[in-house]
Amino acid sequence: MSRTRLRWNGDAATGAIREAAARGLLLGAEHVLAASRQRVPINEGTLERSGATSVDESTMTATVSYDTPYARRVHEDMTARHSPGRSSKYLESVLPETAGEVQALIAAQIRRALG
Repeated sequence: MSRTRLRWNGDAATGAIREAAARGLLLGAEHVLAASRQRVPINEGTLERSGATSVDESTMTATVSYDTPYARRVHEDMTARHSPGRSSKYLESVLPETAGEVQALIAAQIRRALG
């Protein structure tokens, strides 16, 4: 009878998966930011340049934001006229369109960590 010894490093595996998921969240948020920058209304470019991403690893949530005093107003004003290809809801509108790609980015990072 042969014996096999198995060492289970569950905590290390869980930690590696969590770190990979956080990296994937950041990549996904950056992807959403890039897509929304293609739609953000441009006057001087200040709003577009104010876009940023962040990840809270404790809650595993990612944030995409625009940081100007008028970002919310421009995003929500459906009556404003913008250049072709630019629109209000510039962030909200890209979320459903990029969801699959964001999921794939997260999954790829997790697969890589388990590789």
